Amino acid sequence: MFTSRSSLWSNLNCVNADKTRVYLERSGTSPINVRMRRCPSLFSLYTILGIIPEAIGKIKSLSVSTGPGGLQVIISHLSRPAPLLETLDLDGHHTEPQHYPVLASTIFNGDLSSLRKLRLRRVRTGLPWRNMVNLTSFTLSSTSVGNFGQLLDFFESAPHLHNIDLRRTTLISGGENGRLISLDHLERLEIDDCGPTPILLDHLVIPVGAKLVSHHNSYTFIIEDHIPRSLDNLKNLSSVAEIDLRLDGPQPRFIRLSGPDGQLCIIGMQNTIPPSPVIESLVRFDTSKTERLRIDSRSGPLSRDLSYRVLLPMKNLHTLVLSRSTGLSRAFIDVLNPNTSLSKEVVCPSLEELVFVLRLWNEGEEFDVQAVIEMAAARASRGVKLGTVRDHAELDPVDVLELRKHVLHVEFGSKVDPHEVGSDCSDWED
Repeated sequence: MFTSRSSLWSNLNCVNADKTRVYLERSGTSPINVRMRRCPSLFSLYTILGIIPEAIGKIKSLSVSTGPGGLQVIISHLSRPAPLLETLDLDGHHTEPQHYPVLASTIFNGDLSSLRKLRLRRVRTGLPWRNMVNLTSFTLSSTSVGNFGQLLDFFESAPHLHNIDLRRTTLISGGENGRLISLDHLERLEIDDCGPTPILLDHLVIPVGAKLVSHHNSYTFIIEDHIPRSLDNLKNLSSVAEIDLRLDGPQPRFIRLSGPDGQLCIIGMQNTIPPSPVIESLVRFDTSKTERLRIDSRSGPLSRDLSYRVLLPMKNLHTLVLSRSTGLSRAFIDVLNPNTSLSKEVVCPSLEELVFVLRLWNEGEEFDVQAVIEMAAARASRGVKLGTVRDHAELDPVDVLELRKHVLHVEFGSKVDPHEVGSDCSDWED
């Protein structure tokens, strides 16, 4: 019964030719999953490849990870159609791009229309396949693509893509001005170290509900380097409900803009992301529906004018979290005070919770609690009393009593957990 149950013999690791032949016989008509990892010898490889071609029509999943020479030989034996093939994972395993194996257009007779998942690493390819209507997941890592237009052609032929992951792949634009590809089913697009991200994003419409993740490794940083030149492409951020800026500190630092229609996350890998150009970039977005704003940075100071231009549109902001920078925080406190704000109006009229995470002052520098008290008093006199002020400082009891005259609830003297306010962003830290 065991040997006659064909589904029990459908996973082939192709290490031993005799074992591979037995598995193929016992798998009968069941679809097979083939996994080839670093074949022990060229002789064994050729013996196995003498068996596999006859079974190509049964292959449901094929994963090959071996040196460029071995992969090139394997590819040359995969010329027959594979109508059941749903997953293809190829890795050329070489550090030098000039030695990457070439993935020919004749693989599986040029027909990959049955694929659901395609993962290509360390190969050279022009992505020649069309009619990728069943493809839902696509990963391109350390791979050389002939030209930028070929990548767009591939996306256009795969309208049902849900997940796209591009890593360390050079994208060179040319002759594609005005071309726009709509990926209506996209759920997540991740771009890691692929040069200027807008080169690709200028040609893609990121639909409602999608998450866009961009990694960068440069010392200079502005949001514009990671978004399309026209925000019309970002359908997933028609409005921004939550902004989380972790601009330096433990790696990685990141910027996250979240809305009811999707998410934009930019992850940096260098030591410092300066706050001013990042915060300046927020002016480009519609933040009228933003409810939560967090800024975590040791860099500063920030000008009152910039703070004003950023906070003024946030009419629905109810939680503001500031940490690690006295200069940056003081600029926001002044703008929230209608007596010191540039327009003398109440900025962020819906603000309910003000949180200071960790110590805001440098060594020997005291926290200006008086500025917070004056701001809270001025807002209360205008009928927009703060609900809660939370702070890590060991405040003077007199200051606490004074602050409580203008704020419904005050917490102080204990470390505030950064994940207690807004959304937990730890998933990006992976």
